[in-house]
Amino acid sequence: MCMRTRWRALACAGLCAVLAWFLAEAGEIRQRAAEALALCGCSVIPALFPFLVLSILLVSLGFGELVSPYLAGLMTPLFRLPGCASSALLLGLAGGYPIGAQTAARLYQEGALTRGEAERLLAFCNNSNPVFLISVLGAGVFGSVRAGVWLWLIHILAALLTGLAFRRSGESGPPQYVTRNSPSRGPSLFAALVEAVRGGLTGMLSVCAFVIFFYVLASPLASLGGRLGPLLVGLTELFSLTPLLPADGFGFVLAAGCAGWGGLSVLCQTAAVLDGSGLRLRSCLAGKLLQGLLSAGLALALRGYVLG
Repeated sequence: MCMRTRWRALACAGLCAVLAWFLAEAGEIRQRAAEALALCGCSVIPALFPFLVLSILLVSLGFGELVSPYLAGLMTPLFRLPGCASSALLLGLAGGYPIGAQTAARLYQEGALTRGEAERLLAFCNNSNPVFLISVLGAGVFGSVRAGVWLWLIHILAALLTGLAFRRSGESGPPQYVTRNSPSRGPSLFAALVEAVRGGLTGMLSVCAFVIFFYVLASPLASLGGRLGPLLVGLTELFSLTPLLPADGFGFVLAAGCAGWGGLSVLCQTAAVLDGSGLRLRSCLAGKLLQGLLSAGLALALRGYVLG
């Protein structure tokens, strides 16, 4: 049996075990799925859908080209990227997962970035929503907006350091630039708005589907207790981690590290928005791994100061 067939057999065996668990605990699974639906309706959709629509609309109307002259002096020497790439970084930091990845994919599809540039950008532009870090984690878990602000600052710094680490990856030689369309040649505002709402709806459905699925999968991990349970839940699905976090130094480090990593759910959400774009997920995967480690390291160094 070849290695590929062996892995497929193991995957099928694991999925059969999950299916058996779903059937044996059908009532519990239904309850968890209902909780995830409520989470999507009350938190995920209100927080994310407007940003999804706005990010698509901004890119369609040429936001990347408009900010490019002003931020090229930072993006090019630091990350070997044109100034228009800053739109994906800024929107990703403001809107949360997976808006940064979606914006990078649209910039590539519209010809503003080469494939190598877009994949370098994917390594550090896909980030957590500041509202989640400051309000949900900071105020909600640690009882301190100050702790949330520090989590946000750690998250940003880790993302930028990840971008610096990936500045030499991908294409060899000097950065390759492409002919960029003028914003005046873009679609009309009405047409762009209709397309943005449609695209935002499609992206939102994918995000909610993965949140629900991984929320259910993470539920038995929470019962492990101790430090292992929250760690495994955080590696799987970020929203499910929130009620399990202790308001101590370990919880602060875990919150920072898992927010930097994003979870398997976020990676699947990212894969969904990249589908059909021609961009590979591996740069984003490697970037999130590094960002998670950097975030945890920075939080470990600062936890005494922030929580003390």
